[in-house]
Amino acid sequence: MSYTNADSDQSWAARALCATDTPDALFVQGAEQRQVRARCMSCEVRLECLADALQSEVKFGVWGGLTERERRAMLRHYTDVTNWWKWLTTSEDPLALEIREPRVPHVLSKVRG
Repeated sequence: MSYTNADSDQSWAARALCATDTPDALFVQGAEQRQVRARCMSCEVRLECLADALQSEVKFGVWGGLTERERRAMLRHYTDVTNWWKWLTTSEDPLALEIREPRVPHVLSKVRG
């Protein structure tokens, strides 16, 4: 899979709100996931983070504001996407448009329909 992003060297990660958190901070369950997700929504590199997690098929944790369950559902639903950065930033798909908004998207309801 190709990942074409001007910041594909992952230098964006240093600008993430969670950059100084302990590594375990993103690997939480239940109500704690809501707190992490809410923080992600105000992060300036949220889309880079999410694109990287989708492109790499990261299995665990909250990345770019989405849980592992949401990312797995997206990967199953959008099997034709080869460049997640491009899809997240340019697609007119209703879910892509919703993800670009600074609020928690309703991923599961969009991909199960």
